[in-house]
Amino acid sequence: MRILLQFPEGLKQEALKHAKVLERAGNEVVISATPTFGACDLAIDEARNIGAEKIVHFGHVEFHHVDFNVEYIPYPIDADLGILERSIEPLKPFRTIGVMTTIQHIHQLGNVADFFRGNGKEVVIGKPYGFAKKNGQILGCDAGSAASIDRKVEALVYFGGGMFHPLGALLMTTKPFLLIEPFQGTVEFIDRYRETYAKRSRGKILASVDAKNIGILVTTKNGQNNMPMAKILKAKAEGAGLNAAILVSNTFDFNSINNMMEFDAFVNTACPRISIDDADRLRKPLLSANELNEVLRIKGELAAKQRA
Repeated sequence: MRILLQFPEGLKQEALKHAKVLERAGNEVVISATPTFGACDLAIDEARNIGAEKIVHFGHVEFHHVDFNVEYIPYPIDADLGILERSIEPLKPFRTIGVMTTIQHIHQLGNVADFFRGNGKEVVIGKPYGFAKKNGQILGCDAGSAASIDRKVEALVYFGGGMFHPLGALLMTTKPFLLIEPFQGTVEFIDRYRETYAKRSRGKILASVDAKNIGILVTTKNGQNNMPMAKILKAKAEGAGLNAAILVSNTFDFNSINNMMEFDAFVNTACPRISIDDADRLRKPLLSANELNEVLRIKGELAAKQRA
């Protein structure tokens, strides 16, 4: 069988090892060198182009159904649970807490919950209602298991590596949010980032109120493509008297987009995290769909005042 292997950036150093195992089993193996941002970004076009019969995608579980043979290998990671001891003091004021993690540590979430129960906490683990598949699992683009329990708990706790995943959950919730990062050895509340990103959002909206030309970004990635939304947003913008165009790419090259100097602002319809994490990479505002709607609302109010 001809197989295409696909690894996220953090696991690409494992590619050759796994390729040789599959080759020894009699398979023809090719490794994708293209960046991948998750199970929403499967290398289906590459696989079809080289005649692969299967994609083996490491580091994630199924995001959405695709018309191709894909095997998902989650790649669990055992993080040191000893760091949990350092969370007892900061969590003292809270009786009921919600806990969450990523797919890499979902096998440890039961032990995390048991630790907190053993220290007198009532622990709530949310059920996924979006693209996530496991109780307590969050994705960068899907923090439903956190949002679903926000009203039921006094504080939220994320156990795992980095800021990417907990930031998405933080921005979808309202309660005190403790980040336990076992690889960096940090335990800290990150609530301050809510206001930071709220200010950034308000700034982008106000900077776009005078925009006349809007570029709407659409990706061809199989799990992120949202052309129907792009068409709706284009119609809304044009209905408000703006010039709007749909711009399509697979992976956005922000240097190339910066060369499109006719546009006064851009709107992202791909991964929602692009509007949050990559806004500083463009010279013009990079809006989410909701932020564009707010821009159009403000423009409508200003136009109404001018007519009055």
